[in-house]
Amino acid sequence: MTGVNTLGIGELMEGLGKAATAAALVLSLAPAAQKNAALATAAAAMRARRLDILAANDSDMAQARARHLSAPRLDRLHLDERRVEAIAASVEAVIGLPDPIGTTEAEWERPNGLKIQRVRVPLGVIGIIYESRPNVTADAGALCLKSGNAAILRGGSECGHSSAALHECLTTGLQAAGLPLACIQLVPTADRAAVGYMLAGMTEYLDVIVPRGGKTLVARVQQEARVPVIGHLEGNCHVYIDRDADVRMARTIALNAKMRRTGICGAAETLLVDEACAATHLAPIVRDLLDAGCEVRGDAMVQRSDPRVRPASEDDWYTEYLDAIIAARVVAGVDAAIAHIARYGSAHTESIVTENQATAERFLKRVDSAIVLHNASTQFADGGEFGMGAEIGISTDRFHARGPVGVEQLTSYKYVVRGAGQVRP
Repeated sequence: MTGVNTLGIGELMEGLGKAATAAALVLSLAPAAQKNAALATAAAAMRARRLDILAANDSDMAQARARHLSAPRLDRLHLDERRVEAIAASVEAVIGLPDPIGTTEAEWERPNGLKIQRVRVPLGVIGIIYESRPNVTADAGALCLKSGNAAILRGGSECGHSSAALHECLTTGLQAAGLPLACIQLVPTADRAAVGYMLAGMTEYLDVIVPRGGKTLVARVQQEARVPVIGHLEGNCHVYIDRDADVRMARTIALNAKMRRTGICGAAETLLVDEACAATHLAPIVRDLLDAGCEVRGDAMVQRSDPRVRPASEDDWYTEYLDAIIAARVVAGVDAAIAHIARYGSAHTESIVTENQATAERFLKRVDSAIVLHNASTQFADGGEFGMGAEIGISTDRFHARGPVGVEQLTSYKYVVRGAGQVRP
């Protein structure tokens, strides 16, 4: 990203907004084949230019280490051959998704002869603000394109080189498919004033904002945005081990949910164990976590299970660590686990491990989170794993979109009414 004088931010962002609005109109009418062609070329460009992308990421990583970014943020920022391939594959996966635009969700005829249809349409222009996540550039660009929305992407300064390299691939796809380059724009400045302008100064152009980042960023967006926001503040996710859980499955799921990748929003932050199985299940699970390098902060019973466990404070039950730390508590059955999640959770993702189907259904019905799982790791809280190709994020909102935000969640609808001269008496 290049530097831009603060006095020029307004003019810069206004230009992006006007271009995006014009591009959104063209894109809303683009056939699926044209959008898919752009995505296919973009994915091919990512593979062909992978060395350039990795070199750009090396520059970002060097700067990030010099700024002493935390290990989880460095992990989210880092790209290697495997991750670049995964990014390209996620763009290709979006191609295979049904195009929602123009589809008729429902239709009916009134007694007066009016024929009414509810038809899917794009939201318009979507602003995405993110940090430390270069893959969001590709995922957000691809999803917005497929759903007929123009996108204005504002990546964090720490991933500026990586985002620019990936954006060039998206631009190559747009150009090859004959679509306006302004369909996917990357804010070309690291100046933080650009974020403020997106939040409060672009209501004429932006229809929705999606934040991807830490608690501070998301809280700021939710507080200052003058347009609707789709996002989540925290991912305080839970794994509950029920009395009827298979101990081997419980150990595998708990370890994966916490330690597969500790810095993602679907990582488990709290382990709850039914007191009825604590004698057989608690110590092995805690030992697995500790041996894997995870710090365990537990209540009195969890502390007795292993001398390496540290005492948990009240704050630990509320905390999203995004690190190799987990809070652990023994609870009096499934209802106590549900009550704990309701009090301390962030309505993101929760999992129950049990062989008792009735207990599982009780948990799944009564836990009011965006994603609830039975006998599966919370790390599956991901649009790609849901078969949605990719995601812009996980929404814990209850309006419009909830859970993984993919192509369908980036659309709205309108009513099309056809008559034959009817007037209302």
